[in-house]
Amino acid sequence: MVNAGGLGDDLSDLPVAGSAPEWMSEKAIAIGQYFVASGVYTVFGYHLPIEGAPVFKDHLYKDMEEMYGGMWDCEADPIKHAHLMIAHIDKKRKALGIDKARDRVLMDMADRQALGVE
Repeated sequence: MVNAGGLGDDLSDLPVAGSAPEWMSEKAIAIGQYFVASGVYTVFGYHLPIEGAPVFKDHLYKDMEEMYGGMWDCEADPIKHAHLMIAHIDKKRKALGIDKARDRVLMDMADRQALGVE
């Protein structure tokens, strides 16, 4: 979508979010870390088992966004969980300038052919 669709310069620019509301294994954490390192905001349903490591916790929840564009977040309440994701998606849509409603343009075949395809 970044290369072909022209939506931003990096995956972290896309209005997307990852979610694991009821993760139950270390594999979910590994998959979530892949999302975050790829630049995707990722929300887990329960706190990660890092409460005893405040420096590491700050790294995961704050520093990674600066490094990779993605970051971790945790919220057990499903409504708040969804609101965090929606707020993030809205923020990214606004940054791309695709947050405003636009009039739909109906095109006939001649208009489509005039667009050209590479």
